[in-house]
This record gives sequence, structure tokens and C-alpha cells, in this order.
Amino acid sequence: MDINSARTARPDLEDIELELLLEGLYRYYGCDFRNYARASLKRRIRKVLETEGLTQISALQNLVLHDAAAFKRMLLGITVNVTSMFRDPSFFLAFRQQVVPLLSTYPYIRLWHAGCSEGQEVYAMAILLQEAGLYNRCRIYATDSNERVLQRAQTGIYPLGLMQQYTQFYLQSGGQRSFSEYYTAAYDSAIFRSSLRENILFSQHDLAIDGSFNEFNIILCRNVLIYFDAVLQRRVHKLFHESLCRFGILALGRQESLRLSPYESEYEALVKSEKIFRRLD
Repeated sequence: MDINSARTARPDLEDIELELLLEGLYRYYGCDFRNYARASLKRRIRKVLETEGLTQISALQNLVLHDAAAFKRMLLGITVNVTSMFRDPSFFLAFRQQVVPLLSTYPYIRLWHAGCSEGQEVYAMAILLQEAGLYNRCRIYATDSNERVLQRAQTGIYPLGLMQQYTQFYLQSGGQRSFSEYYTAAYDSAIFRSSLRENILFSQHDLAIDGSFNEFNIILCRNVLIYFDAVLQRRVHKLFHESLCRFGILALGRQESLRLSPYESEYEALVKSEKIFRRLD
């Protein structure tokens, strides 16, 4: 084999560095990104390198393993925290129309919002359940692997400039009141009513490594699985199936599916277009 052939046979050096970084994060910090989809993860890692003024992933590994503050900065850079209140209004409208009537027959409702990010969709669901008269008998478990975004979520404070867009989404989702009733404007921030947080428990949970912690009537995990590879998606589907009670509701994102999941036959589509499913047994 000549030198050029040997070079082409070698794995890409960046891929090797990335694997070493992910293994180091898992062993040292317990954060498991090893089964995240590689293409999107690489893009986010490259942005972190640019922010930190580095050119090689190996240099980033050295930095984050010896500097906890750098590790926290990197976490914010590689975890996806894009969300908004009542994002995909048609989903929330379908939830009001198709799921709420089912929930009204339950004496108590346990809802798990997995991958809740900064909490906007959690508060949106709290508003929806309050308007349906169900919030007082509901407990929402909002989890994310990123501790810092959970801290932001717990405050219930968001930029005031986003409220116009959130109001439009709220109305399109079938909102029944004036959206401004739910928050107080203070300088450049909107502070959501403390009553919305009363039945929400924010907690750290990593879908990649943590197990089931309760039995739920509803599991919402929207636009999270698209960032996982097939191995991790199967793990998460197993976790959700184990955590969902009989006839419980599972809601996924628009680009996500139960297809090719070992549990596909265990569900029926309640609202197929909005990826709302009900467990059969």
C-alpha cells in the first residue's frame, strides 16, 4: 500500500478528536453526547471552537476537562435550546381539542415534558391546562440535561420583545383569554404569573443515561429526538414506553416519528398530523 492509499484509509482526524472529546465528557462529567447525531453536533462544536478562539477539538477537550466554567459554556453551545411559547400552534390546538377531553376524565394528571429547554413550552402547557380547568389536578415534571437552561426556566422570565409573537401563537392555538393576563411587564422583561409555576417541578434528567422516574399520563418530547442517532432514539423510545401508563399520550415533534421504533405497534395515532399518539396497553 502506498502512502497516499494509507492516508485515504485513515479515519478523519476531526472525527477521532470528536470521539475522544465525547468520551472524556462522559467519563469526567457524566454527560453523554456519544449517540447524538454527528452532523448537527459537529456544527455546534465548530461554533464553540470559534467562540473559544480554538482551532482543534483536541484543544477544546483539554480546556473543558480542566476548566469547569469552560465546560458550562460549551454545554450551552452544543445543547439545542431553540423553543418558544405555543410553538407550532396547530399542535396546541389539537391538544386542546383531542387530548383535553380525555384528560378531563382523570382524577390526577402526571405530565412529563422531556427536554424542556428554557421552559417556554412548559408554561404554554400550564396556561392551556389552566384554561381547561385541569391545572389544579396536574403535576408537570419539566426536565432537561442542561442545568443552566433549567435555572432560566424556573424564573419564568422572558424578553418582553417576544410577547407579540407569543401572543399570536397563543391565539392561533385556541387561547381563550388575553395573553397579557399571564405576565407582568417589567422594564425589558415579561414575568409570568407565579401561579403557573405552582404545579411545575423542574429537574435535571439526561435522556441519554437516566432512567424512568415515574409513571405518566402524558409525555411531551417535541423536537428533541431529531438530534439523536438511531441507537439513542431506540433507548429513549424504550424509556418513554416504560414511563407511560396504559392509554397514556405521547407527543413528538413534527419531524419525529415512531416509525422504525420497536414500539411502533404499541401506539395508535390520536392526531397523526401533529404526532400525538396513545399507548394501546
